Amino acid sequence: MSKELCLLRHGKSDRDLAVDDFDRPLKKRGKAAVQHMSEWMLQQHLLPDYIVSSPAKRAISTADIAHKALGVEGLDVKQDSRMYQSGLEAIKAVLADCPIDAARVLLVGHNPDLEDLLIYLVGASRLPETNKLLPTSALVRLKMPEDWSILEAGCAQLLSITYEKTLLDEES
Repeated sequence: MSKELCLLRHGKSDRDLAVDDFDRPLKKRGKAAVQHMSEWMLQQHLLPDYIVSSPAKRAISTADIAHKALGVEGLDVKQDSRMYQSGLEAIKAVLADCPIDAARVLLVGHNPDLEDLLIYLVGASRLPETNKLLPTSALVRLKMPEDWSILEAGCAQLLSITYEKTLLDEES
């Protein structure tokens, strides 16, 4: 069985508050979008075996909403500081630390790191051309190699990129 990596960008955050970037909370709209994406993930049976989130407030709130909506018994959200503004190599190290038996890993984090990881794993030429590859609440699914610690450039296959806005359009 092949591995699958899901990348979930945090929901829309409140940039108007006078708080550090790390402490920025989700907007009401951001919470609703993450809830909607998480319910869609449940409908599609995209249940993770392992969840890792940035510890930043907007990311951990996103991970908690997804975790609750997915309702996976016995699964906790792991917070990893390397998921917050640490760059591509740090996120690859986070993946290398995932359990070898985890078949589907969900990473919850930020741009530009998630986009950089996506471009590295798939290759820019194999991604859709768009102004913003991963807007808030976007979900990427990648088919991955069997070993989370051996991730070479271009080693993954893009399965899908789902935008919460697209889900709303489909339901209208």
